[in-house]
Amino acid sequence: MHSILAVDDSASMRKMVSFMLIGAGYQVVEAVDGEDAFEKAVGGNFDLVLTDQNMPRLDGLGLTRKLRADPRFQATPILILTTESGDLMKQAGRAAGATGWLVKPFDPVRLLEVVKKVIR
Repeated sequence: MHSILAVDDSASMRKMVSFMLIGAGYQVVEAVDGEDAFEKAVGGNFDLVLTDQNMPRLDGLGLTRKLRADPRFQATPILILTTESGDLMKQAGRAAGATGWLVKPFDPVRLLEVVKKVIR
């Protein structure tokens, strides 16, 4: 079973994403912000990191850069799921090492398609 680290400072968004992913057969670990996510990533083994952008302590781009700087996470897919839809933010995501960028509100079917595509 594939394991996903779901990161969002909104408890309701974390629960909604987790519920959907668990229903699709994935194991999900939740994190409340980028710092919490990094600690859990170092202590776990994840096939995908799905992170919000705007969070306290460490945002999604900061988390992406921190993960990519660690050799253990250079090949781990990282999807940013956020309300940010501007081209500059998407470019910053790519520059930080994000695998993909999805905009909230999201289509659950589309999210699952993307997750399935990036997890090999």
